[in-house]
Amino acid sequence: MSTGSAGVRPAAREGDSRPRPARPGPAELTAAALAGDRRAVARLISLVEHESAALREVSALLAPHTGRARVVGLTGAPGVGKSTSTSALVGAYRAQGLRVGVLAIDPSSPFTGGALLGDRVRMVEHATDPGVFVRSLATRGSLGGLSWATPQALRVLDAAGFDVVLVETVGVGQAEVDIASLADTTLVLIAPGMGDGIQAAKAGIMEIADLLVVNKADRPGADHTCRDLAAAIRMSGSDSRAGTATGSPDGWRPEVLRLEAVTGQGLPELVAAIGRHHSWLEESGELARRRLRRAGEEISQIALAGLRARLGALDEGGRLARLAEAVTEGRLDPYTAADTLLRELPRSRTVGS
Repeated sequence: MSTGSAGVRPAAREGDSRPRPARPGPAELTAAALAGDRRAVARLISLVEHESAALREVSALLAPHTGRARVVGLTGAPGVGKSTSTSALVGAYRAQGLRVGVLAIDPSSPFTGGALLGDRVRMVEHATDPGVFVRSLATRGSLGGLSWATPQALRVLDAAGFDVVLVETVGVGQAEVDIASLADTTLVLIAPGMGDGIQAAKAGIMEIADLLVVNKADRPGADHTCRDLAAAIRMSGSDSRAGTATGSPDGWRPEVLRLEAVTGQGLPELVAAIGRHHSWLEESGELARRRLRRAGEEISQIALAGLRARLGALDEGGRLARLAEAVTEGRLDPYTAADTLLRELPRSRTVGS
């Protein structure tokens, strides 16, 4: 096994005048990824993670080829079996002949920024399948259960021709619900014995569920958890993320499903439910609305990143510090100071440059 760092070229031997092959540029990488080259897909996602200067060009090349993959998000508290459930879904979709991409968000080290890659360990059975691509993304401090690079990595897999992309969030709590703005269908996994079902129903994460999956359903208390969740849905009076009354013929009421991801019990029913939800999305027009919101959120995030970069450039001259001092001393209010700062932002820089 090589002990060298990934991506680091070995030093040239003295007197070795052989020309080294040129690294492929963004256009060549993109063309290879569109043709199904897994290594090219991996390198494009690395460009995303490293905020490469070539990312803008890559994004422009990928754009005409996106919008076809079905995006399924899996979220829930740590220990509910998200990785095992994701692996089971990969197997089910591969049995249907579909190409599957997986973006698994791993908690990152506060010291190195790297991820443990624990999700890959649970999906090792798919490692040699050419129709499956699994990539772990480190959160690197991002809140909300997702890595900041996830939307662009999703675009890479979508353009590369994967039929289904499964996005598994890091273990989340009540408020980390970013997956709802990214996925077409969101699965919220709950395990019996990890807390009162009604208490789970109060959590903010419940409100994003298109499907509620009680995993490890062979455990004691699974029936009770399913009943509590079903009762909570009946009492909620609103549909999943659609904002419509449950009585509306166009609304989608979240379903409660049982699953034993390790054995596959309940897996066909889960796949069928995901299919029903996707059909409803298409027929009701909700799929187009969700993807429109997703694109708007993506644009906003890129624009905000550009604004933060401009603010950083402005603060190099100490302008922000001087405004903060004026607010502290009562000579300015924070709104006036913010307006002043916005007016002085460098206008020569483009967003994301």
